[in-house]
Amino acid sequence: MKTLDELLKEGVNGRRVLVRADLNVPLDGKNITDDGRIRAVAPTVKALAEAGARVVVCSHLGRPKGEPDPAFSLAPVAARLGEILGREVAFATDTVGEDAENKAVAQEDGNVLLLENLRFNKGETSKDDTERAEFAGQLAAFGDVYVDDAFGAVHRKHASVYDVAKVLPHYAGWLIAKEVEVLSKLTGAPEHPYVVVLGGAKVSDKLAVIDNLLDKVDTLVVGGGMMFTFLAAQGFEVGSSLLEKDQIEVCKSYLGRAAELGVELLLPVDTVTAAEFAADAEPLTVPVSGIPTDRMGLDIGPESAKLFAERIAGAKTVFWNGPMGVFEFPDYAAGTRTVAQALVESDAYSVVGGGDSAAAVRTLGLPEDGFSHISTGGGASLEYLEGKALPGLEALEN
Repeated sequence: MKTLDELLKEGVNGRRVLVRADLNVPLDGKNITDDGRIRAVAPTVKALAEAGARVVVCSHLGRPKGEPDPAFSLAPVAARLGEILGREVAFATDTVGEDAENKAVAQEDGNVLLLENLRFNKGETSKDDTERAEFAGQLAAFGDVYVDDAFGAVHRKHASVYDVAKVLPHYAGWLIAKEVEVLSKLTGAPEHPYVVVLGGAKVSDKLAVIDNLLDKVDTLVVGGGMMFTFLAAQGFEVGSSLLEKDQIEVCKSYLGRAAELGVELLLPVDTVTAAEFAADAEPLTVPVSGIPTDRMGLDIGPESAKLFAERIAGAKTVFWNGPMGVFEFPDYAAGTRTVAQALVESDAYSVVGGGDSAAAVRTLGLPEDGFSHISTGGGASLEYLEGKALPGLEALEN
């Protein structure tokens, strides 16, 4: 695929560049609680603006239902993007309507314009190819060329991700190029020992990743809510912990396959339990063989955290996706903190797989530069590691 570097060499002064960004940031009302995705795409936008392009940025935020919803407006993002870039970012109160058109016409070389939420338009996410293509054509009218730097959306066959690239000359932004470079290392020829740490709520969300990586890793570490289905597969009582009964047999098959391959599938030996799912619930640490029937596990225990950290310390390559517990509750954040800190302190090539893992790094105040790479796309990075074809990347490679 062609990249931003090639576009900059061709020259963009005076040209209109439509940039698809992933500015889907968490909001508390109108306050941005984590600007990581804005900071991640800022270098691409800044480089284009400084090279004299007329930059029109588009993105989605949240899941509005195909019509305007003030709760999902990108207005706060425009202000924050301007602060990060150190230049004014104009904001259009619609996506392809009159305000967007007027502000795009008024743009001068080096200006940046952010359009309102793409998902305020039904054509963005439509499964009807004609409806999606029509909206893509309206978007494409804002650019002479198209740059996709929204890695967090490349697994979606949406108008701004897939169809616009059919209309305009297209390039991958620096963020997408970096993400593909990093993730290809994890699926290609990673340096061993290679450790994959998986957490999060549901084992069903990670089945395809486990299936695709099990024969490539030396150790697969499992924590978070998904660990209880594996523990149940081993015959343990898991109390009222999160459990996917329909996945128990699948977990048994993975345990057996790991043994056949000589891969260590490492599960927790203890867990921090609570009587209810609440931040102020009294924690009680128990071995996984002694989980009370009336309690639920909300974090891996200290012995498990120590064990997981030891595996990370001995690794050359580590991929981590999914927290080890309910890190939003202080009493149940220790497992996630220990695993993340072990990655920071290790000499391994360490990749954090976006989503809740990236949020945990920032919430817990860990240094982002302590990791080799923090992905901006949780779902996209997982699907890449599953070996799936991602529509957004296919469009750029065409």
